[in-house]
Amino acid sequence: MSKVELPRKLRLAKALRQNRPIPIWAVAKTNGRVRTHPKRRSWRRSSLKV
Repeated sequence: MSKVELPRKLRLAKALRQNRPIPIWAVAKTNGRVRTHPKRRSWRRSSLKV
């Protein structure tokens, strides 16, 4: 990643932060109705536009 330009690296870092499961308190608050993150991204299935 040392040869990647900074704006692209920042966009990749944002995508990495967004790609995490929902917090446990969200499952508890909704009584288990919300379990999955609708915008969760798999590195194999979909690619990023960066």
